[in-house]
Amino acid sequence: MSVVSKTYDIEFDHGRHWRAKLGFVLLATEQTVADDVYTLCPKGVGVHFTRVPIPDSITSETLLALAPDLEKAAGLMPPDGTLDVVSYACTSGSLVVGEMRVCELLNAGAPNAKASCIIMGVGRALKAVNAKKIVVATPYLDEVNTAERDYMTADGFDVLDIQGLNLEKDSDMVRVSPGFIAEFAASLDRSDADAIFISCGALRSIDIIEELEQRVGKPVITSNQAMVWDALRLAGVDDKIHGYGQLFREH
Repeated sequence: MSVVSKTYDIEFDHGRHWRAKLGFVLLATEQTVADDVYTLCPKGVGVHFTRVPIPDSITSETLLALAPDLEKAAGLMPPDGTLDVVSYACTSGSLVVGEMRVCELLNAGAPNAKASCIIMGVGRALKAVNAKKIVVATPYLDEVNTAERDYMTADGFDVLDIQGLNLEKDSDMVRVSPGFIAEFAASLDRSDADAIFISCGALRSIDIIEELEQRVGKPVITSNQAMVWDALRLAGVDDKIHGYGQLFREH
């Protein structure tokens, strides 16, 4: 017996993600970014994730080695061309590979989306809060800190100090307690610093932004906060969100 479908006058709407669709390429080892993205994105904004392979070792060598996989990973996002923004969710990886190369690779996989990455979002965030002189707290090895200092300097920032925890494994970075992150970042503060930047998407830094800003009396920018803020603004979503620092509250 053959089956003949009826013709229906189907009613369509804009779907659950009617405001914007954001895509994020994560490291295989990543355990923090997704939670932070869900926390920071307002209702009506859809988020999609894909991953690139990397061992549990964050070095300049491993970060460079995964670059060719960014295109394929971006191509695994929803293929209907409705993704608004695609972002590489790794601070150290985006600065080691280079933001322009990262964007080229992401757009090769997701050509209709605006491409960005954490380090680009951080730069835009720091400029939004009028920060020129900064101190930087990271979990990284010195080789990655050196690359980050050079990148930030080339982007026009005066890096007064950058200090890392000398951790290599992502699985260790995700376990650094928020309380320790706050104390570590505060210890680097200087009276002539315009802002504190806490680098690395693996750190649970969004948990302490508000508290730390009140303590030091200046903006605190963190990797995941800046990345999500940047992606939302690129997608035309300009909601002011309270509880996650001056950046989201005022810009």
